[in-house]
Amino acid sequence: MTSARPVVGLIPAAGQASRMGGLPFSKELYPVDVSDDPDIQKPRPVIEFVLDDMRRNGIDRIFVVVRDGKWDIPRYLGDGSRFSLSIAYLMMGRPFGVPFSLDQGYDYVHDQLVALGFPDILVGSPDAFGLCLAEQEQTGADIVVGSLPTDFPQGVDMLEMAADNKVAKFVIKPQSTTLTHAWPLAVWTPAFTSFLHEFLRGKNEPPGSGKELQIADVFNAAIGAGLDVRAVPISNHPFVDIGTPGGLARFTEQRQRLLSA
Repeated sequence: MTSARPVVGLIPAAGQASRMGGLPFSKELYPVDVSDDPDIQKPRPVIEFVLDDMRRNGIDRIFVVVRDGKWDIPRYLGDGSRFSLSIAYLMMGRPFGVPFSLDQGYDYVHDQLVALGFPDILVGSPDAFGLCLAEQEQTGADIVVGSLPTDFPQGVDMLEMAADNKVAKFVIKPQSTTLTHAWPLAVWTPAFTSFLHEFLRGKNEPPGSGKELQIADVFNAAIGAGLDVRAVPISNHPFVDIGTPGGLARFTEQRQRLLSA
């Protein structure tokens, strides 16, 4: 499923990866294998999977946001031509979290539909972006997130739903909850790009509480300001986040069980 409208991909890859124990390369290049056949295993850098998903859904212009020191990412991806994509890079100078990384693209994407994909998350739903874009086109929503179940709610943003696929609230990493679905990707219109830009205006220091600002915090603020935020189901299976030690350990355990079955 592809979109008839131009869409630009935005991939935040400027994190410090401090929880990953000093990898000798950027975590976005961590090699993973998702093949069910042990005879044809071929590990690939995890960022390739979100690139594949974007290209498959007609998103072939992509900005990757990096920071100083993560030169292995542009060195590996290049201009994107070998992936049948056009990839450009934006430099991030404020290490305060994903919202600031995304806002780095404001001057380049403020008048376009944006598809947000995370470079260390495996979604496993080939039409995920297309489903979100179709929902946005049909409803005119300002933000559409992909929705799927999770088996680790305390490590992700959970979705509190209202009527008509509308999101009432993003609940960030709850210690206990009856909510069942999370989100791993999103699409949004220029309305939210502008909202994000204004929300962050003047925030040149880390949050005073010491808590890193999350993109879900900004989504919640957008809901409070009256923006239309919706969720569309993209899979019946949980996504896998290998960008944390716990997520990587769960992925490795799942792979071992699958290949030994």
